[in-house]
Amino acid sequence: MTKRTKEILAKLDEVYTTEYKCYLNHENPGQLLIATMLSAQCTDARVNIVTRDLFVKYPNMQAFADADLKELEQDIKPTGFYHNKAKNIIGCAQMICEKYGGEVPSALEDLVQLPGVGRKTANVIRGNIFHEPSVVVDTHVKRISKRLGFTKEEDPEKIEMELMKVLPKDHWILYNIQIITFGRQICFARNPKCEECFLTDYCREYRERQKKKRK
Repeated sequence: MTKRTKEILAKLDEVYTTEYKCYLNHENPGQLLIATMLSAQCTDARVNIVTRDLFVKYPNMQAFADADLKELEQDIKPTGFYHNKAKNIIGCAQMICEKYGGEVPSALEDLVQLPGVGRKTANVIRGNIFHEPSVVVDTHVKRISKRLGFTKEEDPEKIEMELMKVLPKDHWILYNIQIITFGRQICFARNPKCEECFLTDYCREYRERQKKKRK
């Protein structure tokens, strides 16, 4: 780990602590899996509103596996893309019940075989449920990692691989948690609050903006 990376992580630890926090409400692996699937193109806050009733109506994987497609679509409609999400949730739940006895698998290669589950969702499950060191690349991680110069890649999987090389293993899960908070509070995609940012010394985009201003 470089001195620069160590300094960035130290500042993130100082501001956001090293507490592991999941923004999606859940009580078991199955609920987190469903919530993460629903969170695609949707805010965590909205997902939490929807799942509050959803997890009462569908208390386990078998209930989701047996769900009526049209009815589930209406249940999750506020999260957007509900046709595709409902189809994937039912398919995913059916495979978990048939192949894994209703228990969410822990291996990455098993998780990514489930309908609607990509590497990002799989790594959320592995990190938060099974405490397996994993790097989750969402929109915040992608944007801010590029601004910090940790990657120049666009593809999430390539970014994941680069971050695994750059970051120490004990910060793989933590980095995502911290960067999500940082991205929501300060480092917006448009009009980031650079005047409030504690990482401007390390931000390539900020340096470029300052150069343009001086010109």
